[in-house]
Amino acid sequence: MTLTAPTETTDVPQEIARRIVLPEGHKDDGPLFEAYRWMRDNAPLAQVAVEGYDPVWLVVKHADIMEVERQPHIFTSGGGDEPGSHNPILQNQAGDEFTKSLTGGSLRILETLTYLDPPEHTVVKDIAAEWFRPAVLKKWEDEIRGLAREAIANQLSVGDNDIDAVKDFCLTYPLHVIMTLLGVPAEDEPRMMALTQEFFGTDDPDAQRADVEPLTPEAAAQQWSAAIQDFYAYFDALVEARRAAPRDDLATIVAVAKHPESGEYFPKEVAYGWFIAIATAGHDTTSSTLASILEALAQHPDQLAAVQQEPERIPDLVNEGLRWASPVKQFTRRALEDYELRGQTIKAGDRLALMYQSANRDTDVFDAPDEFHFDRKPNRHIAFGYGPHMCIGQHLAKLELRVMLEELLPRLGGLELTGPRKMVQTNFVGGLRKLPLRLELR
Repeated sequence: MTLTAPTETTDVPQEIARRIVLPEGHKDDGPLFEAYRWMRDNAPLAQVAVEGYDPVWLVVKHADIMEVERQPHIFTSGGGDEPGSHNPILQNQAGDEFTKSLTGGSLRILETLTYLDPPEHTVVKDIAAEWFRPAVLKKWEDEIRGLAREAIANQLSVGDNDIDAVKDFCLTYPLHVIMTLLGVPAEDEPRMMALTQEFFGTDDPDAQRADVEPLTPEAAAQQWSAAIQDFYAYFDALVEARRAAPRDDLATIVAVAKHPESGEYFPKEVAYGWFIAIATAGHDTTSSTLASILEALAQHPDQLAAVQQEPERIPDLVNEGLRWASPVKQFTRRALEDYELRGQTIKAGDRLALMYQSANRDTDVFDAPDEFHFDRKPNRHIAFGYGPHMCIGQHLAKLELRVMLEELLPRLGGLELTGPRKMVQTNFVGGLRKLPLRLELR
């Protein structure tokens, strides 16, 4: 157990707590980042109670998140599939109750890494961990580069392009890459795109399903569940097809995996969980980061010119873009025992929300964190999390972003913001929803 210097408890104003906890507090990131800054300066670890939500400790400092993340034996992500289990995603009480009504009392609605702890987490992660290693991904670089060139050719024209950078460019390339590598036919990509937007847009009026009653407390959980069931229906056919006729793709690796102890196929739900994670987080976070990078370069033409002069610095630009966007806003953990953190006692059973966006603006770790610097070094961001739950797809995301920027930046004559931006209304995973941009392609 770690014991750190005592910190005086500070009451968090309800306005600050609501800004961070509620999805609508994330539709404008200016006030949101001000709320994070207030927390880091005045209440770096504090338990808040927002109406409709369980009490939760807001963990906003880089070091504290790392301390929690490296100890899954103390801070559980899922807590098993028994009734009363923990939800690793911050959701309101009505949503959690709706989920439990579907599962017989469990909040483990998906068989995916997010809901698992070691050693179960390790066994499931090992299904495809080797495929996501940098040395293995290297063989896909030429194909990904071809897809980047195709995206530029198909979606942009030589000269000025007045576009919504999110909808007209950034969303489609990462989706096409991940679906190509997964083995999903191109004609099914629009369906995957729609489901992904619904999956991560559960609290966003712009992404509401027609079969979900809006504005009800459990609406987000209803949409989450409905999207999962639609994904299951699609991916069941994919599992059956790959087990019957294996191919050289990621879908086959997942579909034909067998449990190391029983020697039998993993339950289909495990494959579904993998496919949903790949199909959603595997492209949405990358597209959010790409849009944020284009916005930042439009705001800093000197940095655009500098990275064009030194294209070998594009990996640094990618890292700064990841820090800047931090598209995964939070995951939650539950303490399994009492624990002293930053001089305060986290009680067994308490929930903690790990606020990655805040950690990536922590002045203890980053100089001038509210400024975008493409050549920032060191850059110890934790946009992919930390510890056992660190994102397995991080190397693929960096590869996709690097390759696209290597293809696009040499051809950019300029970037200009042409209208108001809009953020996705979510406290979970999301970034820019709309970014009007004039892009000059040479």
